[in-house]
Amino acid sequence: MATGGSFPTRLYTRTGDRGDTGLAGGARVAKESPRIRAFGSLDELGATLGLAAARLPESARSERDLVTRLQHEVFVAMSELAAAPGGPAPAHRIETRHVVRLEQELDRYTAALLPLTGFVLARGEGGGAELHLARTVARRSERELWALHREEPVRAELASWLNRLSDLLFALALTVNRSQHVVEISPDYAV
Repeated sequence: MATGGSFPTRLYTRTGDRGDTGLAGGARVAKESPRIRAFGSLDELGATLGLAAARLPESARSERDLVTRLQHEVFVAMSELAAAPGGPAPAHRIETRHVVRLEQELDRYTAALLPLTGFVLARGEGGGAELHLARTVARRSERELWALHREEPVRAELASWLNRLSDLLFALALTVNRSQHVVEISPDYAV
């Protein structure tokens, strides 16, 4: 469970059969609410990161370890969103240290990359394309988080973390592509 609780003995509960779902603490919200949309996008991001990690070559061990750690952080973010607003604070949440760590990793990876002069096609081998896909899911998750923020305030650390995460995923995609000798291609706007 995203809240860190024990897993039920059955995978179905029937409690959501009428279009609502439970938050930590028992509050119920509509499945299409901004909170659940943001939560769902993060869930998709975690799965996409898992796909990327599975496709990374053995030579990208440090990147695989980083992507796995990012999956854990996604669960921390989901735990935060699973807490009902106005209820008890979640046991786990994204903190400033998470944002700082992403910034440090982003600085490390971008320092090794050639400066980009424009956009590049989202493609690659050995997990590169999947990391580009994860970046786009992270960006959607960020949009969903801001939609939630318009209705219920979201902590600044969570928003900053998600913004840095998508940037880091872009740098990781380029790094993995370079290690696989993938040449980046700029978009051809004259097609």
